[in-house]
Amino acid sequence: MSASPSSSARDQPRSECGPASTDIVVTYGFWLFLISDIVMFAAFFAAYAVLSDRTAGGPTGASLFDLRQVALETACLLTSTLACGMMTLATDRQHRPSLYAAAAATFMLGAAFIGLELSEFSRMVASGAGPDRSAFLSAFFALVGLHGLHVSVGLLWLLVMVAQVGTLGLSPRVVNRLRCFGLFWHTLDIVWIGVFTIVYLGAG
Repeated sequence: MSASPSSSARDQPRSECGPASTDIVVTYGFWLFLISDIVMFAAFFAAYAVLSDRTAGGPTGASLFDLRQVALETACLLTSTLACGMMTLATDRQHRPSLYAAAAATFMLGAAFIGLELSEFSRMVASGAGPDRSAFLSAFFALVGLHGLHVSVGLLWLLVMVAQVGTLGLSPRVVNRLRCFGLFWHTLDIVWIGVFTIVYLGAG
């Protein structure tokens, strides 16, 4: 006589019968979030590509952008990504002092990037090149500002994660959250390379 469905289910491995673990669900959901974020950035890149020559007789990117400052911004963000990678390695080794040092470097470099970007925005607005001046500038402020907003959120997230490491230790759940942060930060680095290439170098 064939086995009943209930007995067959009991005979199957547990991984095939029960729901996925919380860590797997969270990781899968975070990847979906990153993909949706990349799609959103792609839409902003497309809008910028369409509007980049709609200056309405106003200033162009070539006359507005200071490539030396932008290069410094890029160096800060790329170096912060390296520091974030070191933080991930320290997390894997369960070495808190190295983790704190790498997190501090990531935060300071990210904050320097935001400071340089805000100074660029202030200089442009003060010279009459604000987002309401032309479609080109509206697209520029929207794309670059969206990336800067993501970096700012990432800095707040990093502070929360350091606080969690200090209070909860390097538990599996905290480690998983740190890895999600690392993925988020590296994604922002990739997006910025696109911004630097398309927006700033493309304006030259």
